[in-house]
Amino acid sequence: MSGHELAYSEPEKIRSIDSEFLSGKRYPYQEDRSLVEDVDLDALTPGGDLNWLEDVALLEEDGVPAVFDRYSNAFLKLYFEIPRGREDELARKVLMKHLTSGNSYGIQLKEKHCKFSQPELGPWVEGSRTVGSDWQPPVLEGWERPSGH
Repeated sequence: MSGHELAYSEPEKIRSIDSEFLSGKRYPYQEDRSLVEDVDLDALTPGGDLNWLEDVALLEEDGVPAVFDRYSNAFLKLYFEIPRGREDELARKVLMKHLTSGNSYGIQLKEKHCKFSQPELGPWVEGSRTVGSDWQPPVLEGWERPSGH
């Protein structure tokens, strides 16, 4: 390389994003099964329709058991021992604990970005405040719409 060339390095490539990356921390229910044992999946299912929850299964991310949080498009890893035969049940319980606690990054973004009225914590939490009623498109400070548009 001559003295006039700059050395460039490749930027880091992130291949998967998990909830720990998005939030910068782990939640206690990711490490302690006893914190989700009392989650009542039937009670948390609006209208008694378990169909969407039946699609939630225990998966694996980076060699660790995980459940996929579709609201954040990220995996929520489980660091506790999972008894055989309870894999999907515990994945569902951890996911619902995560969603109803408001810890899902996707739920945290709702207040600013959702474009229609909806319960902040989803239909699972009775009395959850409503967000999205007054959405306005973001405006970049100092930006003006070009004439003719």
